[in-house]
Amino acid sequence: MNAAPADQIRLLDLQAIDSKLDQLAHRRRTLPEHAEIEKATADHTALKDLVVAAEAQQGDTARELTKAEQDVEQVRARAARNQQRMDSGAVGSARDLENLQHENESLAKRQSDLEDVVLEVMERVESAQTRVTELSGRLEHAEVVLKEATERRDTAFAGLDEESAKVARDRETVAAVIPADLLKLYTRLREQQGGVGAARLYQRRCEGCRVEFAITDLNEIKAQPAETVVRCENCGRILVRTADSGI
Repeated sequence: MNAAPADQIRLLDLQAIDSKLDQLAHRRRTLPEHAEIEKATADHTALKDLVVAAEAQQGDTARELTKAEQDVEQVRARAARNQQRMDSGAVGSARDLENLQHENESLAKRQSDLEDVVLEVMERVESAQTRVTELSGRLEHAEVVLKEATERRDTAFAGLDEESAKVARDRETVAAVIPADLLKLYTRLREQQGGVGAARLYQRRCEGCRVEFAITDLNEIKAQPAETVVRCENCGRILVRTADSGI
């Protein structure tokens, strides 16, 4: 393939622009905020699950407390009714009176036991409420951390995207004046060679693969007409000759 030396040199300009675009894309993919957001999202999800579980436990314990208090109230009400009957003189026999007295003694013991249960459940209710409050606070903090990391990422995205758009416009300008067949070859090689399709021959070395040419190889390259598109025998990239090539 032949191409004007000026067009071959323009490939170096295009390569520099493409390398810049690749660098910007890499920076976009590897922003530190990505890892921060991933961690913050995982923390937020885990804390949200913990809050849901803690709230469920709080609800269960609250219902348990209501049931325990109802049990105490039922025992208290029955003892009060018994006492009212005894005080009113409505109990006809001494045996019935004695039975009611014994029942109230049992109810008093039962009430004491149930009140102990109420106190124990109340402590668990308070603990559950504290747990919900503590986890909710941590969840709110995690939401702030996630929001701030996302905002920083989006700000970085905006800056990188703006810079990429400007560089892409420069690329269009340069690519527009490069012959189609040369541009096609460069594009194919760039895809095959990790993003570098054209490299300068600088002081007897290919800047694409960093291989230094032997004198015989340099003489062969030197013998090629300036319009000939030379390829590096080692990496296959387009080898652009300049005044600094050392030939």
